[in-house]
Amino acid sequence: MFVLAEMTDTVRIEPWLFHLKLNDAIKFELHKKLANKVVHNVGLCIALHDITKLDDSHVIPGDGASHTKVHFRYVVFRPFIEEILVGRIRSCSREGVHVSLGFFDDILIPPDSLQQVSRFDETEQVWVWQYESEDGTHDLFMDINEEIRFKVVDEVFVDTTPVGPEDLAEPVQDPLLENQPKKSPYSLVGSISEPGLGLLTWWT
Repeated sequence: MFVLAEMTDTVRIEPWLFHLKLNDAIKFELHKKLANKVVHNVGLCIALHDITKLDDSHVIPGDGASHTKVHFRYVVFRPFIEEILVGRIRSCSREGVHVSLGFFDDILIPPDSLQQVSRFDETEQVWVWQYESEDGTHDLFMDINEEIRFKVVDEVFVDTTPVGPEDLAEPVQDPLLENQPKKSPYSLVGSISEPGLGLLTWWT
């Protein structure tokens, strides 16, 4: 679930942080810049693990801050494909079951990856597994806040870097496009279509 990512960045230290030890000032700036943020094709940054190398610091003319090239390792949330995780159902929609891990909410289990046969209950706004047994069909509801075990089957990174006017081939004119919800920079696709996966209460 968590990996150590080796990263390099040039850290700018403001003059009012010069009273701190260089390592402490760099840790402060790295935390401010990266903690709880997604780095494209890396994952969700959680916490600084260690600093492996510091290059010489330098000051750019006209800028009172110091600049230091830093090599460091950061703890990153990025589950591997087919890893089994346990979360809680955040909500349900026709798109599927939305799952949260508490610190990460962008997980979707689409309808074709649910236990089959499953249907969406419009009244309750939940998905229902129609479980077939020897004594008939039983409706097993996927209620909000229930714990759910799922397998990671895909990950999606979206580059959300702001686009400047010079980068647009054509200016956006459609107000409907402008009002579209922002895409998550990092999301996971899950599956519960195998035995042992799904609500924990199903398999106790």
